[in-house]
Amino acid sequence: MEQSPKNKILYKKALEILILSKSISKYLVHDLSPLEKNGNENPFIYFTGDIVKQSDSLVPEIIKAENQPFQNDRIKHAISLESLTNKLYKNCERLERSESNGKDFIKLLRKELKKFKRLQRSWMMSL
Repeated sequence: MEQSPKNKILYKKALEILILSKSISKYLVHDLSPLEKNGNENPFIYFTGDIVKQSDSLVPEIIKAENQPFQNDRIKHAISLESLTNKLYKNCERLERSESNGKDFIKLLRKELKKFKRLQRSWMMSL
């Protein structure tokens, strides 16, 4: 059975990012779902699902890292979390280049991700 995470601040920030990602994705899907003039779908629409999927993986990865008995395994999950965070940030940058009214919301998510990365660095040192 999974235990609750030891670092509540990092955990709470990960949950905030998930909630924000889901809200942004819902907003952007409506903005990006119409077909383009040439009949193709907007390629940016896929990034809306990616940010939700990646955000949804943050909390489980934190818990996995903290529940590992061996430090090498904790570090492996912490590195995986770092990779997820970087991919999420990159997808936010990609979405900012889309033709959408939701760009300001993406900037807010990137700002929260920067805070998360700072918390993550100190958390990794404590593993």
